[in-house]
Amino acid sequence: MRALAVLCVRNEGAFLLEWLAHHRGVGFTEFLVFSNDCDDGTDAMLDRLDAMGELTHIRNDGPHEGGVQWAAMKRADKQPLVKNADWLMTLDIDEFVNIHTGDHTLSALVAALPEADAITLTWRLFGNAGVERFTDAPITEQFTRAAPEVMYWPWRAFMFKTLYRQSGAYRKLGVHRPRSPVDGKADATRWFDGHGRELEPRFRRQQIFSPFGRPHYGLAQLNHYALGAMESYILKRDRGRAVHGADSLGLDYWTERNWSQVEDTSIRVASPLSRPHLERLRADETLARLHAEAVAWRQNRFETLMLQEPFRALYGRLLMTPPARPMPLERARELFRFANKSRGNSAD
Repeated sequence: MRALAVLCVRNEGAFLLEWLAHHRGVGFTEFLVFSNDCDDGTDAMLDRLDAMGELTHIRNDGPHEGGVQWAAMKRADKQPLVKNADWLMTLDIDEFVNIHTGDHTLSALVAALPEADAITLTWRLFGNAGVERFTDAPITEQFTRAAPEVMYWPWRAFMFKTLYRQSGAYRKLGVHRPRSPVDGKADATRWFDGHGRELEPRFRRQQIFSPFGRPHYGLAQLNHYALGAMESYILKRDRGRAVHGADSLGLDYWTERNWSQVEDTSIRVASPLSRPHLERLRADETLARLHAEAVAWRQNRFETLMLQEPFRALYGRLLMTPPARPMPLERARELFRFANKSRGNSAD
């Protein structure tokens, strides 16, 4: 099974080897990685990994019409790797596929849902849990506190990414799901969620979030480490958003993703799968040097940003802000009612 992961990165060299080793361990066989405007040597790391045969690296430096990630997706659509893959998935560097069935690989997930043309992996948001300092340690080991399995608000808490079969039913990659459905072919696809349930026909053409108020992680989930350490979040604001490039990250983004109510260490079952790959990558002298330089760059960049009031003020607010609290069902229903009413008024 040729499974391709498509990734866009900027200034993420400190996290790259862990992410790559994990996803090769769980069964992705090919990686198409776009880098843009890197200052920390991420692009140099990707060049080295490309030379080693670990992935395919394409530089996607700006300016970007419509956003960095969309520009990369347009270029990816034309790549033979995309056209020749059996299964496709677009991921971010802070997202880790976490499979609970069989031997915890993509093959086991596909075997559990043999009729599926697309499988939605719902985010499980992992909060900051009070971690202030960036350290050079695996993200999946540092952050183990997450959102409850059943959530009612915000809707972003149950967004998903899609693992889908390359059958010609969709013409274009998307950030969360395949786009540009082909009439007839797309309408014949069968979509299943990460809990093993077949999804309604509307998922064939739209939807980027799972229905709220029910569990989604029976077979697989997508661990989303959107925040990381507080110091890393400051650098994330500095880097900018991949899709909404004009939007600055602040407490709104932080609050909606800072969930630390539940301990979830389920991803550790994949450690025996990823460990040999991580050890192999770390053994390369060039990669080891570039990784160390990326770590040092992050530490130095944080010190520089703290000399600027907007970044210093945000860091202070992060230190004062407690984790998010789950919302009662009745309050969530009230918010959804207002949202639906607002859309209805807009339509008028």
